[in-house]
Amino acid sequence: MKSLFIVLIALAAMSKDLYTAEAGMPQLDPTYWASQAFWLILVFTILYISISKFYLPKIKNNLDNRDSKIKEDLENANKFKEQSETKLKDYNLILEGAKKEVSKIHLESKNALDKDLQLKKEVVEKEIEKEIINAQKEISDLKKNSIASIKSVSENIVSTIIENITGDKLNESSIKAAVEDISKRNINKYL
Repeated sequence: MKSLFIVLIALAAMSKDLYTAEAGMPQLDPTYWASQAFWLILVFTILYISISKFYLPKIKNNLDNRDSKIKEDLENANKFKEQSETKLKDYNLILEGAKKEVSKIHLESKNALDKDLQLKKEVVEKEIEKEIINAQKEISDLKKNSIASIKSVSENIVSTIIENITGDKLNESSIKAAVEDISKRNINKYL
């Protein structure tokens, strides 16, 4: 039907001399309106068919592809977001467990070190106590030996001094008795 209408318009346009223009504006001259209507309908029909059959399907296809790609990307992004949130929760749980484990290990090692330090301290204190007892015993033995030694040296000095002063030698038992008597009176001052 459309093609018949187009052919009729084309024949009408050819039968009359519509393709030439006289002086003035041919668009306003009613004799040229039929040819102008023909070309207008022809151009718009070609444009309509080419746009509707070639360009619009491609544009629609591109828009559909773009929409599906965006939806797919959004779904993937949501899936990755959920996975990352799950991983973050797992990481936080692991981190909390590790912190608790570190605290536990720290406390256990501190307690073990405290016990070890206490045991070593007790051992050292016992050794020091033994050394002090041994030193006190040595000092006591040294005092006893030194007192006997001092008495012996004192007796020799006294007998030598009296012999040098008086020229006579005194009885050793009397010198021993005098040194012993003085030692007993004065020994507590120095011990």
